[in-house]
Amino acid sequence: MSKIKIFSVAFLGLDATIIEVEADMSKGLRSFSVVGLPDNAVKEARERISSALKNSGFQSPDSIIRKIRINLAPADIKKTGSHFDLPISIAVLRATEQIFFDDDKTIFIGELGLDGSVKPVKGVLLATLKAKEEGFKKIFLPFSNAKEASLIKDIEIFPISHLAQLLDHIKGNNVLTPFHGNVNSFNQKSHLAETIDFSDIRGQENAKRALEIAAAGAHNILFFGPPGSGKTLLARAFSSILPELNYQEIIETTKIYSVAGLLNKATPFVSKPPYRAPHHTISEAAMLGGGPHLLPGEISLAHNGVLFLDELPEFHRNILEALRQPLEEGKIQVTRAIGKAVFPAFFILIGAYNPCPCGFYNDPHRECTCSAFQVHKYQRKISGPIKDRIDMQIFVPRVESEKVINLKREGSTSEEIKKRVQAARKLQMKRQKMLNSRLNFLAIKKYCPLDEISKASLKASADKFFLSPRQIHRTIKVARTIADLEGAEHIQNNHILEALQYRVQ
Repeated sequence: MSKIKIFSVAFLGLDATIIEVEADMSKGLRSFSVVGLPDNAVKEARERISSALKNSGFQSPDSIIRKIRINLAPADIKKTGSHFDLPISIAVLRATEQIFFDDDKTIFIGELGLDGSVKPVKGVLLATLKAKEEGFKKIFLPFSNAKEASLIKDIEIFPISHLAQLLDHIKGNNVLTPFHGNVNSFNQKSHLAETIDFSDIRGQENAKRALEIAAAGAHNILFFGPPGSGKTLLARAFSSILPELNYQEIIETTKIYSVAGLLNKATPFVSKPPYRAPHHTISEAAMLGGGPHLLPGEISLAHNGVLFLDELPEFHRNILEALRQPLEEGKIQVTRAIGKAVFPAFFILIGAYNPCPCGFYNDPHRECTCSAFQVHKYQRKISGPIKDRIDMQIFVPRVESEKVINLKREGSTSEEIKKRVQAARKLQMKRQKMLNSRLNFLAIKKYCPLDEISKASLKASADKFFLSPRQIHRTIKVARTIADLEGAEHIQNNHILEALQYRVQ
């Protein structure tokens, strides 16, 4: 019997590798073994496959007096997950000559139930994308994952709900037709928290203006002020002024949620900017990514969206310090014993905190009960390097009771602000092919020139408040965004002055 090859995909973080599922049958005592660094889920596939084949009307490996070996190549890559069930079962049937299949342009992925049903698995979008990149023409996958896979064009997608359905197709009986999904027809529920319209927020015009600027240029922002002043409410409303994701961003974001197993039938893709608000008790692996299977963390789940960290000083210091790389580079590298993975992490960070443990330090109406040492210790939890990487820092004062009681809407609606944000982003993409927050030093020199008056204002503030070079550059980028919101071709002095207002408190 010649060696049989069926193709599947292995995952490590957001990287995928094409796997050859080799099957060989030889004389000897009855056995069914899987080699090639399989984890427990792959080893247990032997039992699921045996029952699934028997219950689908085929001979199972247990009933064949032969030695059956399955090799998952390359053998030096750890194979994890239950999605190898389907390709291994096809390899076994081919090796035992119960079916004939010889197609090196087809990928199989799916978990089998004991009755032969094909169950949904994680990472289907990543597998489909890898299959297309490597020149494969077809992919067979669980029916529940079909909509997710249909985001990838120019590859034939065949969803199946039962093993017998696939085997009938291979034999030429009841031939399946490729699935063609329509993104616009899917139920577009998003991974957003319930959003609030900006016009429903009383007062806080300065903070709302800052959020509009942050949305337009994808700038990070930090709120501080007494408890109950509306910091969390402002952060939750922020998602309502962010533009929809474009096709490439949908692919990038959905790939992350697919690998994490956070997609479902009602949400086969992520079309709106994600909103993530982890609690301050979160672990380092859950925030940054990692674990036994190198899954993405909260900062990657917020990719192309918003990461809201409420009570910022309460987060573990090592977690806050680890945010330096993603805030600067838009990605995070995670190294574990199983391997190394790089996860995308370009998000808008919104941080919020009280000025002291009791929350009333420098409050004109409430007395602070904290000692000077407690206040100093609390504020030191947010290090200088982290604050240095946040573009805008806004004080959020207490709102007068009269405004809270008044039910009348104030200011622009979220839809009106979103239109201004979209217009500003369109100018940025036309001018420099990226948002202002992503500009490096050379790009700032090219796209953010300052006139003499603006340079003088910036220099005076930088000297007075000892602004670092990074803070100066971030101030210029915020000023560029303010100019874009006004439709101004060049940065003017009033744009610099407003940007400094959000840096110097």
